[in-house]
Amino acid sequence: MTGDNPLEITGAALRRGDRELWSGLDLTVAPGELIAVLGPSGSGKTTLLRAILGLERLSAGRIVALGEDVKAAGNRRIGYIPQQRPLPRDTALRGRDLIALGVDGHRFGFPIPRKGDKKRIDALIDAVGARGFADRPVGLLSGGEQQRLRTGQALADDPRLLLCDEPLTSLDLANQQAVVGLIDRHRKETGAAVLLVTHDINPVLGKVDRILYLTNGRFTLGTPDEVLNSRVLTDLYGAPVFVLRAGDRLVVVGAPDAEASHHHHEGEPA
Repeated sequence: MTGDNPLEITGAALRRGDRELWSGLDLTVAPGELIAVLGPSGSGKTTLLRAILGLERLSAGRIVALGEDVKAAGNRRIGYIPQQRPLPRDTALRGRDLIALGVDGHRFGFPIPRKGDKKRIDALIDAVGARGFADRPVGLLSGGEQQRLRTGQALADDPRLLLCDEPLTSLDLANQQAVVGLIDRHRKETGAAVLLVTHDINPVLGKVDRILYLTNGRFTLGTPDEVLNSRVLTDLYGAPVFVLRAGDRLVVVGAPDAEASHHHHEGEPA
C-alpha cells in the first residue's frame, strides 16, 4: 500500500447470507480519477460504496481509503452523494441549512457557527447554482434542486474521495449535466478520486476514466471502450448482450436484469 492513492481495494469479497456479491476485487483509484460502477440491480454496487464507508464488513480482503483502513466510525474526508430521493414536503430545513449540515453538522450538539462558516456555505450555494432557492424549504424544491444541495453538502469538507450512489436517477437532462459538472469540476480542481454508481452511463460517458462492471458475482474493469462492448458483456453475463451506438450515446440491450426489464433506459441494462 503506497498511501498515495485515495482508494486501494485488495482481494475484497462480500457475502450476503449464502450469496457472494463479488470476490477477488482489486481496485486502485488514482488521484483525480473517475470510475463509474455499473451492473444490474442486486449486483452489489451500493454495497461496495457502503463497504468503503465502513458500513459493510468484507468477508475477505482489505480496503484502504485516504491512507487508512476503513472503519465503522467513518472518515470526514470521504464525501458521499446518496441516491436522489425526495425529501418530505414538511421538512423543516431551508436549502442553505442542508448545505450547512455538511459544513458544521459533524460537531457534537447544536451546531455553533464558526467564523468563516457562512462564507463557506454561501460559496457552496453559488458553486451548485442554488442561489435562487437556497432560502426556500427543501421539501418544496424539485428533485434536481435537492440533489444540487446534496452535492454541495458532500463537497463541504473538500473530500479527497467522493462516493456517488446513483446521484442522477430521476433527474432531467439539465440537472443531470449540472450535477455531473459539479462532480467533474471538484475532482479536476482538487485531485479527488470519484466512484460513481449509475444505471445510465451516458450522462458521464465523456468524463469517465474507467468502468467497474459487476454482475452475477463477477466483475470486469477497464476503459469504457474495453468494457462496454458486446463481447465483454456477453462473457460477463453468460448470455447474449449487445452494445449499440446511437450517435454519441450507448444502449445496452439483452442484459438479464429482472427489475430493469420493466423500464429500459438508454445505457441501462435491460
